[in-house]
Formats: sequence, C-alpha cells, structure tokens
Amino acid sequence: MVPPIKEIVIVGGGSAGWMTAAALSSLLAPKDVTITLVESDEIGIIGVGEATIPDLLNFNRMLGIDEADFIRATNATFKLGIEFIDWGRKGDRYIHPFSNHGVDMNGFDFHQFWLHSRAAGNPYPIDDYSLCAIAARQGKFTHPDPNPRAIRSHIRYAYHFDASLYARYLRAYAEKRGVRRIEGKVQTVIQTPETGRIAEVKLEDGRSVDGEFFFDCSGFRSLLLGQTLGVRFNDWSHWLPCNSAQAVPSSHAGPLPPFTRATAKASGWQWRIPTQARTGNGHIYCRDFISDDEAASVLLAGLDSEALASPRIIRFTAGHRQTFWEKNCIAIGLAAGFLEPLESTSIYLIQEGISRFISLFPNAALPEVFRHEYNRHMRTEFEQVRDFIILHFTATERTDSPFWDYCRNMPIPDSLEHKIALFREGGRAFRCEDELFSRPSWVAVFLGQNIIPKAYDPVVATLPPPEVTASVESMRVAMIDAVSQMPTHEDYLARYSGPAAG
Repeated sequence: MVPPIKEIVIVGGGSAGWMTAAALSSLLAPKDVTITLVESDEIGIIGVGEATIPDLLNFNRMLGIDEADFIRATNATFKLGIEFIDWGRKGDRYIHPFSNHGVDMNGFDFHQFWLHSRAAGNPYPIDDYSLCAIAARQGKFTHPDPNPRAIRSHIRYAYHFDASLYARYLRAYAEKRGVRRIEGKVQTVIQTPETGRIAEVKLEDGRSVDGEFFFDCSGFRSLLLGQTLGVRFNDWSHWLPCNSAQAVPSSHAGPLPPFTRATAKASGWQWRIPTQARTGNGHIYCRDFISDDEAASVLLAGLDSEALASPRIIRFTAGHRQTFWEKNCIAIGLAAGFLEPLESTSIYLIQEGISRFISLFPNAALPEVFRHEYNRHMRTEFEQVRDFIILHFTATERTDSPFWDYCRNMPIPDSLEHKIALFREGGRAFRCEDELFSRPSWVAVFLGQNIIPKAYDPVVATLPPPEVTASVESMRVAMIDAVSQMPTHEDYLARYSGPAAG
C-alpha cells in the first residue's frame, strides 16, 4: 500500500503561504503530517489593501474563523460590489453588485423583463434593481436576512481588508495548529536526480528543509515552479496589456463606502479600496502608453484625500504558468499567475488552488491523473476569469487615448467573442462549467458598458408592456424601501465588530 504524504513544505508567506498553511492545518493533524513554512522578513510581500468576493466567506467558515474577530484583526470593511467609472464612455458609472438583479419570473431571467420595460420607456438602469447596488450607493449595510422570503435575504457581501494583517492573522491560526515557521532565505533548491522532484530547500545560513510535497508561494519569482522546475509562463499581455501598478495609501475622505471603486484612466485604471484604517489606492497601467512619472501623477491627482506615503511601483505580466502542479510542487498565488485585480479575484484564485488540492489530496505516489485534473481545473479557472476581465477593456466606446483604441480593437479570445455575440443578439448569458462569474455578473458588465441586445426573449416580448413595467417597478420600490431601513455601513460595522486593529 502506498504511504501517505508525511512532510509538506510551503516556501513563502503572505496571503498565499499563510492561507495554504491555515487550510492544511485545519484538516491535517501534526502527528500525521508536518507542515513547515519558510519565509524571510527581508523579502517584502505585495501587501496592498485587498478587495475580495463573497467566496472568501466560505474559506473563513471552513477554518472556523469568527467573522467579528477577523474584521477587528484585519481592519476589514464590508463590500457589496464594485463601482466602475468611465469604462464604457467617459461619464458612465455602473455597479457590478454581488446580489442578483431583481427576481427571475416564470423561469425567465429578470434582465429580459428589464429589457422589455426599457423598450417601453423605463429610464432606470439595471443596477437600480439590485439590493446590493442600492445599498452601496447609499452607504448602507446589514447581514442577509435568514428568512429566504425576505428581500434582505438577497444581500451578498465580501470584504476589504489589509492583506498583511490577514497573513498575520492566519499565521497565528496555523501556528496554533502545529505549523512550523522557519525564518530564512532560500538559497538553493535540491532535486532528486532520478525523478526531478524537489527534495529539499537549502537556506542561506546552511540549514536544510526536507519535504515530500512543496507549495511555491514565493510570489512573482516563482522560485520552485518557474525557476527550479522550469515551467514556462503563458503571457496574456496581448489581451491584458497593463503591466505596472503604483500603490499608495490615503486617509479617509468621509464615511466608509461598502464597495470597491475602479475608475478608468487614459492608460489604465485606478482602484480605491477602503479599510477601517486607511484607503488603499492604486493605478494599474501599461508602460507602452504612459511613463512611471506620469502614472504617479495620475494616481495622486485621483485620490479622494491626502496620500500617506509615496507611491510604490509593482511590475507584472498578465498570465499564468503552463502547469500549476509539476512533479511534487504546486504554485499558489503570484507564483502561479497574475490577473490584474479589476474584479477582486486574486484571493479567490489562491483559495481555489488550495481547495482543489485538498479535494484531490494524494498519497505519496502523487498519481498523475490527479495532477492532470488539478492543472485542467486551474487552467479553466484562470481562463474564465481572464475573459471576464478582458470584457471590461474591449467593451469600451472610448476613443480619447491610444490605450483605449488598442483595447477597443484588439482581437479577443473566441470564448469571450462567443459570449458577447450571444448577449448582443438576444440577451442570452449562461454560466459555463461552474465558472466563478454567474449570469448576473456578466449582465452587469454587458449592460453597464452599453452592450445592449438587439432583441429580448420572444416569449417575454408577448407580455403586455404595462404589466411588465409594473412588475419591475414594484421590485425597485420594494428594494429602495428595504435599504431605507438598513443602518449605515459605519454604524453597523461599529456595532458588529467594535474597534479595529491599530
């Protein structure tokens, strides 16, 4: 009988390393498997303010984390969606909310009824029919109502938090469960001559750390998967041309908004992520169209309030490693790939990489079929997220800069071309292979960026316009009333979790 894996080594800390350590330690007893994490305090982590999507709630619940304690420890705020400014045309503004739009009726998608009412003169945009979008704009928040018949049961939320504090929080969690942390820089990676598998990592001070299975959480360096095992990188910069970011914190400019903001700029876009302690800001751009100095000026000019530091430059290339699991090593986080955080998917892709490994947890033989399945799944995840992010860039009517001219005219993946064509012809949007972004997300961006279907569902089209308009209007009014009874985001946060970390 093949023995189980007994020694797991994680190279690198940050969110990727400590999420991996925390998840594994929550499921594996130290007497059965030793988990060692190697990191160096000398090597900085990206550590910007992090915005997430609702899937993180499942990860934290799996670990048994108390939400209020997590919020205090990470300076977290609640998030109901993302506001996009100037993406379709300059002056446009829409919200991609976490909740659905309206309520589907008689088996037909709500947006088909909205399209019918729009043709009859309805002036309200689709996000006026989302509970999360309405609450976000009004700065309101509450947890979902447990009664599935209640309007407020439709609330879905995520968080903004300090990524470095989240890593620290998970480190305490993991060490309490037996994870051993070793401080040190990896100098050499030793492979087994016969198999090419990684056998150990040697540190600068001469110590060695042996393992049977390794996780590469070394960031963009991809020390194990890329540098040692030679797994090449799939470059997607022809679809996602942004290759640099500058990040800077700022003070709060007013009440804490329960949403992320992404504002399109002449050569990229700027994020705003509010945590309890500060606001995280960043300008993601393409150096082919703007210099670093110009990009810094754009960033600072776009702040809502005073900068608390100087901008910090981050270089990257969009894409992923050709395989995510090679021999006895899996790359997690930036070591596996990078997609700009336009839809807050960075933590999700870390989480998905960990979860898929756990679902395939191998014995020491490391069956090849498990590796193939892991790579197939993660490749699909990256490609589906990639297509959704590309949509924001290609679905633009902006002609005010060379950058947007490039994005508007660039060839796009066939998979995305197909989705756009389906929606443009008849408002059809489908979720493929359990992809992360469901129909309401695609609809939010399609309509928010002016991809209006030529026709809507022919069955819905037979319904009398006054009846359809009355139905969708009753939903809008009910949602506005429900939001009016919600507390402000700041008041709710203060009552729920109390003072945040210093």
